[in-house]
Amino acid sequence: MSWRKYLVLIFGLFFILLNHNILMSQDRDSKPIDTTTKMIWIDACFGYQFPFGNLADIFKSNFTLGIGLNYKTASNWTWSAHFDYKFGSNLKNYEISFLQSLFGDVINSHNDIIDAWGRATTVYFEGRYFSINAGFGKIFALDRWRNSGLWLHGDLGYINHKIYINIPDPSSNRILQFEGDYKKLYDRRSSGFYMSQFFGYLFMHKVRVASFYAGVEVAEMWTKFNRSYAFNVEPEQMSIYKFSLFLGVKIGWVIPLHEKKKVVKYYYN
Repeated sequence: MSWRKYLVLIFGLFFILLNHNILMSQDRDSKPIDTTTKMIWIDACFGYQFPFGNLADIFKSNFTLGIGLNYKTASNWTWSAHFDYKFGSNLKNYEISFLQSLFGDVINSHNDIIDAWGRATTVYFEGRYFSINAGFGKIFALDRWRNSGLWLHGDLGYINHKIYINIPDPSSNRILQFEGDYKKLYDRRSSGFYMSQFFGYLFMHKVRVASFYAGVEVAEMWTKFNRSYAFNVEPEQMSIYKFSLFLGVKIGWVIPLHEKKKVVKYYYN
């Protein structure tokens, strides 16, 4: 991870914690006590993940963006459905032996890709993923804010990943091996079963735009090639499910859509 990525994550987490402390200090003056309520909300999330297992042999770390729809019961059980898109995952290394194992003679001994006119062309390779999942969880209140607290959540679903081959200005930089259906020989598109677990803190504030969550997410997947062919892959390997894992941080902005009217109690001196 470069220093810029570390800086973005540090400032993001600092902003969330600062915002949370300001809101909590404002609310302590009125001393209200929440009662748990039924609630529906959407959330937009951002995360950064490190791969392990099969995917770690090919890709580096990646960013993730997602959107979800959630329902919370009066007893603080949560049910949700999410769509996540993962990107920015560069190939693990650019050594000749590694690239030629993926793309063969498309890559020459000087680490160049030659186009249809014999010119060396720069091509960018990146991991791209999307997942669709649904699951349930539980909020464990830690103080008088009964709709907020430690949030444990699990999901089951489907994931698809591939090598995204990006050719700048493909009309003038034609690489015949990456045109049309030939491109599918090299993208190693795979899909399969996906599950994830989130451990973090969810804060639901009376000011709707001030609600958020933050924590750690672990995701496991078992995927196999979903094409009938792939360059430099033995036929018997095409149908084998391979295990991979993501570990990362995740933060989300929560926007309540519907909430049952709260009953508020007060302390008296």
